[in-house]
Amino acid sequence: MKVSLLDRSRTRVDAPEGEALHNTVRRARSAEALGYHRFWVAEHHAVPGIASGSPAVLLAAIGGATRRIRLGSGGVMLPQHRPLVVAEQFRMLEALHPGRIDLGIGRSLGFTAPVRRALGRERAPLEEFQAELRELQAFLDDTGEITARPRTGPVPVFALATGSGADVAARLGLPLVLGGPSLLDPDLPRLLDRYRERFVAASSPTGARSPYVVLSLSVFIADSEDRARELALPEAWAMARSRQTGEFPPLESPERIRAQPWSPRVRERMDQQLEQVLAGEEDAVADQLRRLVSRTAADELLAATSTYDTAALRELDAALKRVADDL
Repeated sequence: MKVSLLDRSRTRVDAPEGEALHNTVRRARSAEALGYHRFWVAEHHAVPGIASGSPAVLLAAIGGATRRIRLGSGGVMLPQHRPLVVAEQFRMLEALHPGRIDLGIGRSLGFTAPVRRALGRERAPLEEFQAELRELQAFLDDTGEITARPRTGPVPVFALATGSGADVAARLGLPLVLGGPSLLDPDLPRLLDRYRERFVAASSPTGARSPYVVLSLSVFIADSEDRARELALPEAWAMARSRQTGEFPPLESPERIRAQPWSPRVRERMDQQLEQVLAGEEDAVADQLRRLVSRTAADELLAATSTYDTAALRELDAALKRVADDL
């Protein structure tokens, strides 16, 4: 079982926002030393809790600090960019770090209406997204109207999608990345079966010859379930607060979170968020992962785990790699 990491460059209270980017680079070095397959970064604009608004820039820094691990985006949000610019950015990365670059593509718009207005795109119909994705592939395949420079080896494209987006991935012959609440959907195996049945093998190296499923999830492994759930608390709190205030905040320590009042609605949202993570001792989490992989026939796991304590996060990464090696 291949296992990879997705790091969103989470900011933390009482720390400079730029420190989140240095933490991401350090985590990438650690992931490479641990033997992870890929290390991906994210794209979020004008979000107080996330410092990464430009995956290509951050990946250039990570590429210079690592040597072997594959690097990519989870993902570039195509509606916010012109396909040619994305192709140029990732070909530059591929030229700098040959054979190591992935391009994960998503369809999400900005986090709030003002951000969407600032980005100049407030709608992203599926048909337009599919057309822009085809245009991007053409530039990467050298079949477009013009040639994206520099010309390089292939840059594999991955589709971050659910539902109808999975059908787009199948039609275009792209690996599929699924995460979040969709992993709890009882119809998930059926969705994946449909993706595999409808998959059309790609004729270019930017796509795939056969279906490929990556599951993105948060995993917290500790000496006890209580400790694991405590490590999951900062991210769950941030998600719950974002739904209350409309602003995704920096991570806070569990102690600081517990010292604040929790309304019944916030507590309910916290429970909903914690239901979406795997948390517990190594053996228990290993069993949950085996069941998930068995149910989905996934090819790869992409851990999107984050917590307030960066030292604890390194320990979580090491524990997950141990468990994944035995799956």
